[in-house]
Amino acid sequence: MRLKDKVILVTAAGQGIGRASAQALAAEGAKVIATDRDGALLAGLGGIETAVLDVTDPQAIAEIAAKVGPLDGLFNCAGVVHNGTLLDIDDRDWDFAFALNVTAMMRLCRAVLPGMLQRAGQTGTASIVNMASMASSVKGFQNRCAYGASKAAVIGLTKAIAADYVKAGIRCNALCPGTVDTPSLRGRIAAAADPVQAEKDFIARQPMGRLALVEDIAPMVVYLLSDESRFVSGQALLVDGGVMI
Repeated sequence: MRLKDKVILVTAAGQGIGRASAQALAAEGAKVIATDRDGALLAGLGGIETAVLDVTDPQAIAEIAAKVGPLDGLFNCAGVVHNGTLLDIDDRDWDFAFALNVTAMMRLCRAVLPGMLQRAGQTGTASIVNMASMASSVKGFQNRCAYGASKAAVIGLTKAIAADYVKAGIRCNALCPGTVDTPSLRGRIAAAADPVQAEKDFIARQPMGRLALVEDIAPMVVYLLSDESRFVSGQALLVDGGVMI
C-alpha cells in the first residue's frame, strides 16, 4: 500500500472529487481525516475518520489542526465556482471566491505546516495538494472571471509554499482538473437557462468528448500525496482531458 501509515487531511470530502480522493487515499493505506462543512455528507465513509470543518472559519481551522496533530499530507479540495464576466461579478461574490478558494487554503496550510515540517524531518517528505483548475493562470475561460482569478492565485500560493519549504522536505503542488462530473457541476447545469445545452457546452470543450469522472482525478491526488512523487514540487498538474494540447 503506497500510503501505509501516512496521516492525510482532506477538505470538502463529503462529495465529488474530495470524497473520491478520501476513499482512494484510504484504500492505499492512509489514515484519512475527511472533513466537510456539511457533516451529513460525510455519512457512509466507512473506516475513515470524519470531522465537520468550515474552512472559512479561522477558529475551526486552528482547532482541527490541533486535533489531528502532525500530518503527512493535506488535500485542500474546498472551493466555489462563480459564473460571470468582470461586468457581472459583484464585490461580494469576488470577495467570497477569494475567501474560500485562496484565503481558507492559505490558513489551513499555515495551521498544519509546523506539524508537517516535523513529519518531514522524520520521514524525509510531506505533501500538500491544492485544488486549482485549468481555468486559472493556465487558460482563460469565458464567464469565469472570479473563479479563474482565484485559481490563478492558488497556483501562485502553491509555488510560494513549494519554494519556501523545498529544502525542509515539504512538497506542494496544485491540481488542475478539466470539467469534472460532480454535484457542483450538476447544480450549475441545472441552474442554466437551458440545462440540456449547458451540458452539451461543457462536454464540447473537452477534446476527449466527455466529462471527467471523479475517478479520473483521484489517482493524481494519491500520486501527489505518495512518496512516488517525492521529486515533484511547485507544479500545476493538469488532468484536463486534452484541453491544453
